Amino acid sequence: MSTDSSAATPPNDALGYLLKHAALRLATLTDASLTPLGIDSKDLGAIRVLARREPTSQLQVAQTLGIDRTTMVALLDALERQGLVTRQPDPDDRRRNLVELTNVGTETYEAGEAIRKAVEAEFLTPLDQGDGEQLRDALRALMAAPDAH
Repeated sequence: MSTDSSAATPPNDALGYLLKHAALRLATLTDASLTPLGIDSKDLGAIRVLARREPTSQLQVAQTLGIDRTTMVALLDALERQGLVTRQPDPDDRRRNLVELTNVGTETYEAGEAIRKAVEAEFLTPLDQGDGEQLRDALRALMAAPDAH
């Protein structure tokens, strides 16, 4: 059974394809711009979580970012080697490590955020004024919607 190929939707018109490839392009641009700071967009994501909280557990950071604990440990190991974060045993629960930004980590966060904002603004320039915020609002609504199974 064949279908009319002229009526078929191009593969690159599927929403999943568009979202994935737009995200990959934005990550590539962001990573390249963050290189002088010695971090990438994944590192900045973790730093952003830590910048908004008191010392927090590795597990809480991993859950916020939606990554597994093993990946989180490797990411924090690298940030710790760079002097951007410190980990200390939680005084209330020695099985947990509390993570917080160092002064250098805070400076890196501030510089990284400025770069991220500039890259996002440049990435969104093909859109009309206000469409970038409308896109953010639409994506937030999609992320907040309950799963329908």
